[in-house]
Amino acid sequence: MTFDPSSAATAGLVERVKNILLTPQAEWDKIDAEPADVNKIYMGYVLPLAVLGAICGFIGMSVFGLNLFGTTYRVPMVTGAVTAVMQVVMGLVGVFVMAFIANALAPTFGSQQNMGQAHKLAAYGSTAGFLAGVFAIFPPIAMLGIVGLYSLYLIYVGLPKMMKTPEDKRIGYFLSIIVVAIIAGVILNVLMGLVRGPLGVGAAPGFG
Repeated sequence: MTFDPSSAATAGLVERVKNILLTPQAEWDKIDAEPADVNKIYMGYVLPLAVLGAICGFIGMSVFGLNLFGTTYRVPMVTGAVTAVMQVVMGLVGVFVMAFIANALAPTFGSQQNMGQAHKLAAYGSTAGFLAGVFAIFPPIAMLGIVGLYSLYLIYVGLPKMMKTPEDKRIGYFLSIIVVAIIAGVILNVLMGLVRGPLGVGAAPGFG
Protein backbone atom coordinates (compact mmCIF):
# COMPACT_ATOMS: atom_id res chain seq x y z
CA MET A 1 0.00 0.00 0.00
CA THR A 2 1.53 3.30 -1.05
CA PHE A 3 1.13 6.50 0.95
CA ASP A 4 0.17 9.36 -1.32
CA PRO A 5 -0.56 12.53 0.69
CA SER A 6 -2.44 13.99 -2.27
CA SER A 7 -4.87 11.07 -2.65
CA ALA A 8 -8.46 11.43 -1.53
CA ALA A 9 -8.22 8.25 0.55
CA THR A 10 -5.16 9.46 2.42
CA ALA A 11 -6.65 12.89 2.94
CA GLY A 12 -9.78 11.28 4.32
CA LEU A 13 -7.80 9.08 6.68
CA VAL A 14 -5.75 12.01 7.99
CA GLU A 15 -8.90 14.09 8.48
CA ARG A 16 -10.61 11.27 10.35
CA VAL A 17 -7.58 10.73 12.60
CA LYS A 18 -7.34 14.43 13.38
CA ASN A 19 -11.02 14.80 14.12
CA ILE A 20 -11.46 11.69 16.26
CA LEU A 21 -8.49 12.74 18.39
CA LEU A 22 -9.30 16.44 18.72
CA THR A 23 -13.10 16.58 18.56
CA PRO A 24 -14.29 13.05 19.40
CA GLN A 25 -17.84 14.01 20.38
CA ALA A 26 -18.58 15.66 17.03
CA GLU A 27 -16.67 13.03 15.04
CA TRP A 28 -18.54 10.13 16.63
CA ASP A 29 -21.80 11.81 15.59
CA LYS A 30 -20.49 11.96 12.04
CA ILE A 31 -19.31 8.34 12.14
CA ASP A 32 -22.67 7.22 13.50
CA ALA A 33 -24.41 8.57 10.40
CA GLU A 34 -22.04 6.79 8.01
CA PRO A 35 -22.83 3.34 6.55
CA ALA A 36 -20.90 0.54 8.22
CA ASP A 37 -18.64 -0.51 5.33
CA VAL A 38 -16.54 -3.04 7.24
CA ASN A 39 -14.14 -3.68 4.35
CA LYS A 40 -13.46 0.03 3.98
CA ILE A 41 -13.01 0.45 7.72
CA TYR A 42 -10.37 -2.27 7.90
CA MET A 43 -8.58 -1.77 4.58
CA GLY A 44 -8.81 2.01 4.45
CA TYR A 45 -8.31 2.86 8.12
CA VAL A 46 -7.20 0.08 10.46
CA LEU A 47 -4.65 -1.49 8.10
CA PRO A 48 -2.77 1.75 7.23
CA LEU A 49 -2.51 2.71 10.91
CA ALA A 50 -1.40 -0.80 11.90
CA VAL A 51 1.22 -0.83 9.13
CA LEU A 52 2.50 2.59 10.19
CA GLY A 53 3.08 1.43 13.75
CA ALA A 54 4.67 -1.82 12.61
CA ILE A 55 7.09 -0.02 10.28
CA CYS A 56 8.09 2.37 13.06
CA GLY A 57 8.65 -0.55 15.40
CA PHE A 58 10.77 -2.33 12.78
CA ILE A 59 12.94 0.77 12.26
CA GLY A 60 13.32 1.30 15.99
CA MET A 61 14.38 -2.23 16.86
CA SER A 62 16.18 -3.36 13.70
CA VAL A 63 17.77 -0.09 12.49
CA PHE A 64 18.33 2.10 15.55
CA GLY A 65 18.37 -0.70 18.07
CA LEU A 66 18.07 -0.64 21.84
CA ASN A 67 20.99 0.56 23.94
CA LEU A 68 21.52 -1.61 27.00
CA PHE A 69 24.41 -0.78 29.34
CA GLY A 70 26.41 0.82 26.56
CA THR A 71 25.76 -1.94 24.05
CA THR A 72 23.35 -1.48 21.16
CA TYR A 73 21.17 -4.50 20.47
CA ARG A 74 19.44 -4.68 17.09
CA VAL A 75 16.83 -7.25 16.21
CA PRO A 76 17.90 -9.12 13.03
CA MET A 77 16.22 -7.71 9.93
CA VAL A 78 14.34 -10.90 9.06
CA THR A 79 13.14 -11.34 12.62
CA GLY A 80 12.14 -7.68 12.75
CA ALA A 81 10.22 -7.96 9.48
CA VAL A 82 8.35 -11.08 10.59
CA THR A 83 7.53 -9.43 13.92
CA ALA A 84 6.21 -6.35 12.07
CA VAL A 85 3.93 -8.49 9.92
CA MET A 86 2.64 -10.29 12.99
CA GLN A 87 2.06 -6.95 14.70
CA VAL A 88 -0.13 -5.85 11.79
CA VAL A 89 -2.09 -9.11 11.93
CA MET A 90 -2.56 -8.72 15.69
CA GLY A 91 -3.77 -5.16 15.17
CA LEU A 92 -6.45 -6.27 12.71
CA VAL A 93 -7.48 -9.25 14.80
CA GLY A 94 -7.53 -7.11 17.92
CA VAL A 95 -9.99 -4.63 16.42
CA PHE A 96 -12.22 -7.46 15.22
CA VAL A 97 -12.17 -9.15 18.63
CA MET A 98 -13.04 -5.91 20.42
CA ALA A 99 -15.92 -5.32 18.01
CA PHE A 100 -17.18 -8.86 18.61
CA ILE A 101 -16.97 -8.38 22.38
CA ALA A 102 -18.76 -5.02 22.29
CA ASN A 103 -21.53 -6.46 20.14
CA ALA A 104 -21.92 -9.61 22.24
CA LEU A 105 -22.18 -7.65 25.50
CA ALA A 106 -24.53 -4.97 24.13
CA PRO A 107 -27.86 -6.52 25.22
CA THR A 108 -26.56 -7.00 28.76
CA PHE A 109 -26.12 -3.25 29.09
CA GLY A 110 -29.26 -2.08 27.34
CA SER A 111 -27.37 -1.24 24.16
CA GLN A 112 -28.17 -2.01 20.53
CA GLN A 113 -26.61 -5.12 19.06
CA ASN A 114 -25.19 -4.04 15.71
CA MET A 115 -21.95 -5.56 14.43
CA GLY A 116 -21.39 -2.79 11.91
CA GLN A 117 -21.56 -0.13 14.61
CA ALA A 118 -19.35 -2.25 16.85
CA HIS A 119 -16.70 -2.41 14.11
CA LYS A 120 -16.78 1.39 13.86
CA LEU A 121 -16.46 1.73 17.64
CA ALA A 122 -13.48 -0.64 17.83
CA ALA A 123 -11.70 0.67 14.73
CA TYR A 124 -11.99 4.42 15.26
CA GLY A 125 -11.79 4.10 19.03
CA SER A 126 -8.39 2.40 18.67
CA THR A 127 -6.90 5.33 16.75
CA ALA A 128 -4.74 6.67 19.57
CA GLY A 129 -3.44 3.19 20.36
CA PHE A 130 -2.35 2.63 16.78
CA LEU A 131 -0.75 6.06 16.45
CA ALA A 132 1.17 5.57 19.69
CA GLY A 133 3.18 2.98 17.78
CA VAL A 134 5.05 5.75 15.94
CA PHE A 135 7.07 6.42 19.09
CA ALA A 136 8.66 2.99 18.71
CA ILE A 137 10.65 4.38 15.79
CA PHE A 138 13.26 5.61 18.28
CA PRO A 139 13.58 3.36 21.38
CA PRO A 140 14.54 6.16 23.84
CA ILE A 141 11.12 7.78 23.33
CA ALA A 142 9.12 4.55 23.02
CA MET A 143 7.72 5.10 26.53
CA LEU A 144 5.69 7.99 25.11
CA GLY A 145 3.51 5.30 23.59
CA ILE A 146 1.54 5.50 26.84
CA VAL A 147 -0.49 8.25 25.14
CA GLY A 148 -2.22 5.39 23.37
CA LEU A 149 -4.33 5.02 26.50
CA TYR A 150 -6.32 7.95 25.13
CA SER A 151 -8.11 5.30 23.08
CA LEU A 152 -9.90 4.26 26.28
CA TYR A 153 -11.48 7.69 26.43
CA LEU A 154 -12.38 7.56 22.74
CA ILE A 155 -14.19 4.24 23.21
CA TYR A 156 -15.96 5.52 26.31
CA VAL A 157 -17.20 8.58 24.42
CA GLY A 158 -18.21 6.46 21.44
CA LEU A 159 -20.38 3.94 23.30
CA PRO A 160 -23.60 5.99 23.47
CA LYS A 161 -23.07 7.15 19.88
CA MET A 162 -22.33 3.77 18.28
CA MET A 163 -24.13 1.31 20.54
CA LYS A 164 -26.88 3.60 21.88
CA THR A 165 -25.79 2.83 25.44
CA PRO A 166 -27.90 4.39 28.23
CA GLU A 167 -25.88 6.74 30.42
CA ASP A 168 -26.46 4.68 33.55
CA LYS A 169 -25.05 1.57 31.82
CA ARG A 170 -22.07 3.20 30.11
CA ILE A 171 -19.40 2.71 32.79
CA GLY A 172 -20.30 -0.94 33.37
CA TYR A 173 -20.40 -1.66 29.64
CA PHE A 174 -17.10 0.12 29.06
CA LEU A 175 -15.29 -1.70 31.88
CA SER A 176 -16.68 -5.05 30.76
CA ILE A 177 -15.45 -4.52 27.19
CA ILE A 178 -11.97 -3.56 28.39
CA VAL A 179 -11.65 -6.47 30.85
CA VAL A 180 -12.84 -9.09 28.35
CA ALA A 181 -10.63 -7.53 25.63
CA ILE A 182 -7.58 -7.76 27.91
CA ILE A 183 -8.31 -11.41 28.63
CA ALA A 184 -8.77 -12.09 24.91
CA GLY A 185 -5.53 -10.22 24.20
CA VAL A 186 -3.60 -12.40 26.64
CA ILE A 187 -5.00 -15.54 25.02
CA LEU A 188 -4.14 -14.25 21.54
CA ASN A 189 -0.60 -13.40 22.60
CA VAL A 190 -0.14 -16.88 24.03
CA LEU A 191 -1.34 -18.40 20.76
CA MET A 192 0.90 -16.09 18.75
CA GLY A 193 3.77 -17.02 21.04
CA LEU A 194 3.27 -20.66 20.09
CA VAL A 195 3.63 -19.59 16.46
CA ARG A 196 6.60 -17.29 17.10
CA GLY A 197 8.54 -19.89 19.06
CA PRO A 198 9.34 -22.27 16.20
CA LEU A 199 10.15 -19.27 14.00
CA GLY A 200 12.56 -17.84 16.54
CA VAL A 201 10.73 -14.53 16.52
CA GLY A 202 10.66 -12.30 19.57
CA ALA A 203 7.52 -11.06 21.25
CA ALA A 204 5.29 -8.77 19.26
CA PRO A 205 3.12 -6.08 20.78
CA GLY A 206 -0.41 -7.13 21.65
CA PHE A 207 -3.47 -5.29 20.41
CA GLY A 208 -4.77 -2.30 22.07
